[in-house]
Amino acid sequence: MDEIRIADGGLEISVSRQGGAIRSAAFRGRPFLQPRGGPDGGMASFPLLPFGNRVEYNVMTVHGRDYSFQPNTDDPLYLHGDGWLGLWNIQAQDERSLTLSYEHEAGRVSPYRYSASQGFSVYDRRLENVLSVTNRGDASMPFGLGFHPFFPLTPNATLLAPASLLWTERQGYLPDEPVAIPAELDFSTPRPVPDRWINNAFEGWNGAASIRWPELDLGADIEMDGIFGNYMIYTPGNADFFCFEPMSHLPNGHHMRDFGGLVLLAPGESLAGRMTISLSAAGI
Repeated sequence: MDEIRIADGGLEISVSRQGGAIRSAAFRGRPFLQPRGGPDGGMASFPLLPFGNRVEYNVMTVHGRDYSFQPNTDDPLYLHGDGWLGLWNIQAQDERSLTLSYEHEAGRVSPYRYSASQGFSVYDRRLENVLSVTNRGDASMPFGLGFHPFFPLTPNATLLAPASLLWTERQGYLPDEPVAIPAELDFSTPRPVPDRWINNAFEGWNGAASIRWPELDLGADIEMDGIFGNYMIYTPGNADFFCFEPMSHLPNGHHMRDFGGLVLLAPGESLAGRMTISLSAAGI
């Protein structure tokens, strides 16, 4: 597997061309991402494009035109787009930064045709991951962006990520309806992530979050560009990880009013967003 290491000071990550995914990430020798995802279970974070999560019925309608998808994993619904399953090309790299590109052609599995780029950079305590996508098709299509990192779930870990609404889950791992956030999932103040099945979308987020692992003497502050007003939390329960997934849209947005935050890009138009993770290892 073609993996590229970039590092600065005590911060080091390894990125694979396969899936454009981070395979490992550590600060001062402490891993802050867990390799638990992707087709081989070895991805610690992967890109979500041209959108994240599932498409109900594997169909969508845009401007009166119907489009269909085919499953791209063992899941019966098309899942997480194409970037995490495709091979990315290296455009530039040095000791502290890496730029990858990806091209996707429309076909039986997905009707989207687009190009994408992804940049990684590390500087002292900060990891920046920039993602962009450009519609190369012949019609306007709904696009979104997201990141799918896997964080350690330790007994004393806490999450701070204020939001206004939670979406309940229904059959097919799809969002059901927005409700008031229950107390155990109200991360408006630092709170442990419950060690049980969680697979919910949160909306009304300001793009800032903090994770603390006191037993690891480690902290991570997450800062997102303004397009990211939603996040997903996923953990299967009885696991050593949880996913905190910033997204520019709601899951299954193709079947929601206004596409749930997905942006209709005309041919040639682009969408871009940045995730910054700042690490700390003392004074948590």
